[in-house]
Order: sequence, then C-alpha cells, then structure tokens
Amino acid sequence: MTLDEFLKHVKMRNPLNTERIHRFMDKMSEEVRHITFELNGAYHTPYEVRVLLSRLLGYEVDSTLRVFPPFYTDFGKNIKIGKEVFINACCHFQDHGGITIGDGCQIGHNVVFATLNHGLASEDRRTTYPAPIVLGRNVWIGSNSTILQGVTIGDNAVVAAGAVVTKDVDPYAIVGGIPAKVIRKIETA
Repeated sequence: MTLDEFLKHVKMRNPLNTERIHRFMDKMSEEVRHITFELNGAYHTPYEVRVLLSRLLGYEVDSTLRVFPPFYTDFGKNIKIGKEVFINACCHFQDHGGITIGDGCQIGHNVVFATLNHGLASEDRRTTYPAPIVLGRNVWIGSNSTILQGVTIGDNAVVAAGAVVTKDVDPYAIVGGIPAKVIRKIETA
C-alpha cells in the first residue's frame, strides 16, 4: 500500500480492517516514532522544531508555526496546519483520519485529536473507522481537551479546558463539559 492509496481510502471513511492496511499503518508508525523521539528527546530551537515537523508531516510547515515539544503523533502524514498556529506541549495527534488546523489556531497543553474509532460489536473491535477533524480559523482549544473523530469546529470558536468534543461546534461558540455543550456565543462587533 502506498501513502496516496491509504489517504484516498481514509478520505472515503472506509474501515481500516485488512492485514495490508494494518501492515502499512505499523510501518508508518515506526517511521514516525523515529522522528518524534528525535523531536522530543532534546532541546531544539524553534527553527529546528519546524524542520523536524516538516520531515514528520511530509511538507514544509509555515515559518509562523510554533510548537512546544513534546509532540506526539502515530501517523504524521495526514495533518495540515495553517499559518500563525501555536501548539503547546504534550499534544497527541492521532491523524490517520486527517487533521486540519486553520490559520491562527491556539492549541493548549495535553490536547488529544482522535480521528479513529473502533467498532462497538466485539467481533468488530479490531476494525477502526477514520473520520477527519477540522478546525476553522482562530479556534482556541483549551488544555486537556479531547476532540473526537468527524468533528468540525467553526471559525473563532473556543473549547473550554477539559472538554470532550463529540459533535460539530458552530463559529463563535464557546463549548465545555463532557460531552461538550454550548456555554454561550462570542459577541461580535
């Protein structure tokens, strides 16, 4: 399986349930761990962090990206990050299903993006189902939040610390809790 074949497969939200797919995912995970161990194992300047992230993600990240390691991912090749993005320490990106982070987003400590879910039936547990996570522009994700598969968070929305986001969030909404619910709307001028 090639990277392009895999990305087309997950874009269609097809199940990840064949030996061929599992072997490919294992191979990619091994490659990613080499880079994340290098990234997380010593101090690096902001420029060096961006160089390592560019290797990890498979494209040159924008010069305005700021990431405070440690940073974790188990795939790395299905993350798209815009300009003026900040990602704080200890974030976990499970990106098989795809993660898109719009311009100006702020990601707090220990945030988890989980783009895979397992089948509920016991005979389907080994099957994972991908769905993308999309953050619009200027989204703020508070520390210790979890964003689940298939969620889109609209422009200028805020996710309160510790929230578990299971459904789409409208632009300019503030959500919090488990599961996250709308707390209020942000007033615009």
